[in-house]
Amino acid sequence: MEKILMTRAGNDALQAELKQLKSVERPAVIQAIAEARELGDLKENAEYHSAREKQGFIEGRIKELEGVLGLAEVIDPKTLKGPIKFGATVTLVDEDTDEEKVWQIVGEHEANIEKGLLNIKSPIARALIGKEEGDSVEVRTPGGDKSYEVLKIAYV
Repeated sequence: MEKILMTRAGNDALQAELKQLKSVERPAVIQAIAEARELGDLKENAEYHSAREKQGFIEGRIKELEGVLGLAEVIDPKTLKGPIKFGATVTLVDEDTDEEKVWQIVGEHEANIEKGLLNIKSPIARALIGKEEGDSVEVRTPGGDKSYEVLKIAYV
């Protein structure tokens, strides 16, 4: 199986979610199912069916997280340097609008564009890999072609 690259923060977040699901969510849904069973006829018991559906979601997410974490290779960006690679925090300027953006290149399971965490498999991240400060990069995105200049590369 292929390793799944992940930062320490991403790994910690997934570990915390797994712990929450196992120690809080799972017992709560089991209790909800038990209470719904006590109400009688299960065929027309909406609470029971809702709790069972939620249980299925929780169990599926637990299996998914255990699989991801079992294949995780945690990379500490602080130990890296040089051209852009996984874990880099990159400051870019849009060459058309002069708007600056700061993104950290992370694994797909921790990516969140609103928080500045860019999926390593995204078009922008793939275009940035191997670039250095001062380089220009052309990126074909779903919203159209974009041109960026790399202003700063940091490994924090």
